[in-house]
Amino acid sequence: MGDEKRLTVREVFGLSPLPLRLREAKLALTGDPETPRSRFDHTSLKMFRPALALPLWLGRKARGRRVPVYNLFNYLQPPPEEGWSVRVTRVRDFLGTGLTYDSHNGTDFAVPLGTVVVAPAAGVVRRVSSEFNRGGLKVFLDHGEGLVTSANHLARSLVKVGDRVPRGAPLALSGYSGLDGLSTFPFGAPHVHFNVWFNGEYVDPFAPEGAVSLWRTGDNWPTPAPEGAAPERAVPPSGLDPAAVAEALAGCVHAETRAALAAIEDPEARAVSTLVMANYYPTRFAARVQFYASPFARSPRLDLPFRARDFDGIMFPHRPELRP
Repeated sequence: MGDEKRLTVREVFGLSPLPLRLREAKLALTGDPETPRSRFDHTSLKMFRPALALPLWLGRKARGRRVPVYNLFNYLQPPPEEGWSVRVTRVRDFLGTGLTYDSHNGTDFAVPLGTVVVAPAAGVVRRVSSEFNRGGLKVFLDHGEGLVTSANHLARSLVKVGDRVPRGAPLALSGYSGLDGLSTFPFGAPHVHFNVWFNGEYVDPFAPEGAVSLWRTGDNWPTPAPEGAAPERAVPPSGLDPAAVAEALAGCVHAETRAALAAIEDPEARAVSTLVMANYYPTRFAARVQFYASPFARSPRLDLPFRARDFDGIMFPHRPELRP
């Protein structure tokens, strides 16, 4: 796979700069006046799946050309005021099973280190950041019309803020950056945590019965974008409401976060970053705002964020009988 194999340990775990990473790790363990500490206990061990994890750490695909789904979106998440929970106490995924944990707000795709991560739809790169206590290195794309996605636990970004990328364009190389990867090595599987925000809220791209899937296949079996397809139409406007963004920023009670957001010069990048931080750290904001003046309707828009040359689709290790 070329250069993607030459990753350093610091890149894989997102350890630089080390003093900052240590402060972020302490924040996860102890919290601060505006941020509850993270919660874990013996139930957190349920996320260890060494039979899946060890081959991936050794660079081998665990399931051939299908990506194992490691964790799904939890529909029973605890209130954010209680703190981020990696416990497994009250969980339900879209299948009605428990392939998730308390505060899990995305989809985890288990892949070997150095896997190329691509744009799931055409978009604009609005943020590239690394927070050790919140998913390590991440790339955020605004796809317009209320849809924002991010790929987390990356090792190396291949894009910068402001880049316009077509569907299927390389964004990054995967790792397992962040406190999660370092603390669960080698029994936690390296994976890409894939977040989807729609109309300003975390959502599941998969669809329970009666709901609309966000995957472009129109069902719950996403596939990579075909390589060599014709370029997509231009990215539609984001739909973010500038007044709502300003209201959220003014209501940020955490001085360091407020200053960092206010310092972002590009208004679109500042808007997406404010939306993201209001979701990552809701207790740092005085009130929840509606970031979009008019909500958009769910529709199938996303592809699997990997290359067609690497994978054909997904599989659910806990439900091997399910087939597309």
